[in-house]
Amino acid sequence: MTPKNKNNDLKIRIAKAGDAAELADLSGQLGYPATAAQIRQRLRAIRPASLNSVFVAETKDAGVVGWLHVSKQALLESDVRAEVNGLVVAEGHRSLGAGARLIAAAEEWARKHGCKFMSVRSNVMRERAHKFYERNGYEHYKTQKSFRKPL
Repeated sequence: MTPKNKNNDLKIRIAKAGDAAELADLSGQLGYPATAAQIRQRLRAIRPASLNSVFVAETKDAGVVGWLHVSKQALLESDVRAEVNGLVVAEGHRSLGAGARLIAAAEEWARKHGCKFMSVRSNVMRERAHKFYERNGYEHYKTQKSFRKPL
């Protein structure tokens, strides 16, 4: 059975601690290597469920083939929004609908949690991802630089 056929049994559900190894592998594919132990700890840290959700795309044969983390953000400068903090679909399963189903689940979660809009940030080098977001109704509205300082 090819990955394209496996998409017929694709299920979207909330991530659980038992998914940690698969989530860690996918995190590495996204460019953020992590261990299963780190992922389990991070899943515990992003509670409560009213402010965060992690969805997984799963097939019966391939297991977890994608994940999306969405968070609710109350901001002073704008209405409450939801942000896609991370989204990845496994190589070999991309462009088959898992990403779109994950985005749809996140948008529904955001509506249920009173968010007025969704936002997502994507590295300037991820042109394929930019086209994916545009196909799913997102528009590019701002370019910015990100800064980080170790504490």
